[in-house]
Parts: sequence; structure tokens; C-alpha cells
Amino acid sequence: MNNFIYPKAKFIAGVDEVGRGPLVGAVVTAAVILDPKQPIIGLADSKKLTEKRRNALCIEILDKALCWSIGRAEPEEIDKINILQATFLAMRRAVAGLTTRPDIVLVDGNKSPGFPVPSQAIIKGDSLVQEISAASILAKVTRDREMRELDILFPEYGFAQHKGYPTAFHLEKLAQHGATQFHRKSFAPVRRVLNSREYS
Repeated sequence: MNNFIYPKAKFIAGVDEVGRGPLVGAVVTAAVILDPKQPIIGLADSKKLTEKRRNALCIEILDKALCWSIGRAEPEEIDKINILQATFLAMRRAVAGLTTRPDIVLVDGNKSPGFPVPSQAIIKGDSLVQEISAASILAKVTRDREMRELDILFPEYGFAQHKGYPTAFHLEKLAQHGATQFHRKSFAPVRRVLNSREYS
């Protein structure tokens, strides 16, 4: 994370999302303002960490961060306004939920969704900026937990394993059992299944 030059600001919020690609469930975002007096060692892009390490870091972030917030957009909202706008909406909700108003928001990606405070989009920010890494970990752990809970309700789909992504197994079960109320109806594989069942 040494390549990134931090802006001069007291309260820096990092924001990241998890769940743009899956066919089911919410897109989950997190916003985190870290406490410089309580550094957290080992923050990294959540996708590059083992589940065990992610979970351990998540506990540490919740304990040591100055403040944090989870934002989300539900499948119905994704279907209504599209996944990109739903992701931006969830990011704005996460920042709005922070108990400390940030001086600047650093967002993973190439575009900022627009916040009531200054912001900067950073490509590969989840690997370069510790606040964004922390947000990516919180969002990933939160969404994975929700997928495990959904797996209990619908064990036939295997949500705990593929986390809702369009794997061959998920697509097979989707064709076999149809869509749940938690599937994103606007996503092509789900839409195809709904249409085929409607006209069969």
C-alpha cells in the first residue's frame, strides 16, 4: 500500500462493494474510517485473503475502526435501477451511515457515485488504500454470511459454496428449481429461466 499518496485529511473513509456479479441477493457495501491510533496489520483486498484471515480481520476492524457502516441495495432495487446505480446507491447509504462525517471518501473503482463530501475513485484501491481494504473485508464477510443464511433456507441451490455467482452448478439448479424471491430478475440467466417457465 506504499504506492498511494494519501490526501491531507483528518477523517478518510474507504468504500468498497461486494456482490455486483452474483445472480442472487443484495449488493453489499461498507464504509470505514480507521483510527490511526489503533493500526490494523495485514489489511488487503478481501479476495486475496483466506476466509479465516478475512474473518479475523473483520473482528479487528469492527473493534478498532473509528467508525464503520454497511450499505446495501436489495434485488428489487437492482432490478429497478440496474446493478451499477444500485451499487452507487448502496455506497451512498454506507457513507450516510457513518457516525463521523468524513473529510474525503476514497472509493474502489474508476468512478465515484457522488457523495455530499469530496471523493476520489481509485482503481485497485482495495489493494492500495487500507481504508478501502477494510471496507472490502467488511462487505465480503457480511455478504458471505448472508449467502450462508440463504443456503439454510434454500439448500438445493448451494449458495454457501458459490455465494450466488453464476457457476455451472448454480445455473443447473436455477434451471431445475426456478428462481427464488431473492434472485435478481433482470439478470440474463434468471430472466431466461423465468421466461421459459412462463411460456412452458
